[in-house]
Amino acid sequence: MKKILIFYASYGGGHLNAAKSINDFLVSNYENCQTELIDCMKYVSKTVEKLSTAAYREAAKKAPWVWGKIYSDSQKGPLAHLSTRSNKIMAIKLLKLLREKKPDLIISTHPFSSQMCSYLKRKGKIVAKIATIMTDFAPHDQWLVGNDFTDYYFVANDKMKDYLIQKDIEDKKVFVTGIPLSNRFLQKYDRKEILNHYDLEDQKQTILFFGGGEFGLGKSKTFEIFDALINVCKDKQIIAIAGKNEKMKVKFDEIVEKNEATKHVKVLRFTNQIPELMSISDLVVTKPGGMTTTESLASGLPMIIINPIPGQEEENAEFLENKGVGIWIKKEDNILEILNDLFSNRNQLNEMKNKALALGHPNSTRDICNILLEMN
Repeated sequence: MKKILIFYASYGGGHLNAAKSINDFLVSNYENCQTELIDCMKYVSKTVEKLSTAAYREAAKKAPWVWGKIYSDSQKGPLAHLSTRSNKIMAIKLLKLLREKKPDLIISTHPFSSQMCSYLKRKGKIVAKIATIMTDFAPHDQWLVGNDFTDYYFVANDKMKDYLIQKDIEDKKVFVTGIPLSNRFLQKYDRKEILNHYDLEDQKQTILFFGGGEFGLGKSKTFEIFDALINVCKDKQIIAIAGKNEKMKVKFDEIVEKNEATKHVKVLRFTNQIPELMSISDLVVTKPGGMTTTESLASGLPMIIINPIPGQEEENAEFLENKGVGIWIKKEDNILEILNDLFSNRNQLNEMKNKALALGHPNSTRDICNILLEMN
């Protein structure tokens, strides 16, 4: 029986979702595996995990420029060394767990756990194979700390692989698989049943609008774009998701009411039916988080990108624009002009859809698991 530990950290939901997707696939397809999901930061220090997670959420929500500065400074310089040093200290606590579990393979979806495990391996404290899954569309050097003792890297695109090779990481260690994706995005859904459930029409284009959940609070730009979208897309239908942000839900409802658009605009709170909703959509409007981007590309959906958090999300936005699958609405842009140009050019939307399908990796989770299990 092969023992596999899957580490994540609770800074945004993407790391956990990626870890869950890997775990679910292994449990469903490999009987000879024993897997366990563990929040590495919560394990080594609940206090540090609670404080750092809260700090991340507050910075991302209320002062995104602060998070952008932290992200940039942690690439190189004193903050990068401080982060690496602190992870070495916390690795000692993690060693107790690793000695107890004795894993054959460690899979990490967050750089902190990768750093801790590679440090322990360098010191000869563990012998397990280490696999790092990078959960964004642009690289960051924190993922690469301890790379001499990391056995596998899984990345979202060829550009990331080229970057890692430039950093003297062996080609044979790096696999372009895409970010792990729930198998629900591979399922076939009854389009008419979903449309009927949400009281939508079959012949109209459908736009899926993500408000940003908790990070959408106070984003006047989000409301401005939502209002403009309703006015430009009167011949289309819109599904707007406010998530668990009740203030955003109320504001969305106000905008819909003001525009007398209740027939073609549906506002939802939190929903776990994202795969189903993406399956009936033609376009998604969203922040460019790693997981939402992965899901959109795998579903062949062009993207209108709004409110990226400075740092990795802005790098994701640049990647998507450069690949021709997304349009990034920036602060000073004329929203109405951009939307009118896009929706008046059906060929452009079709081209973006084809590029999204070509760039997506719908079988990313399967490919990652197969590579790891076949090589170990």
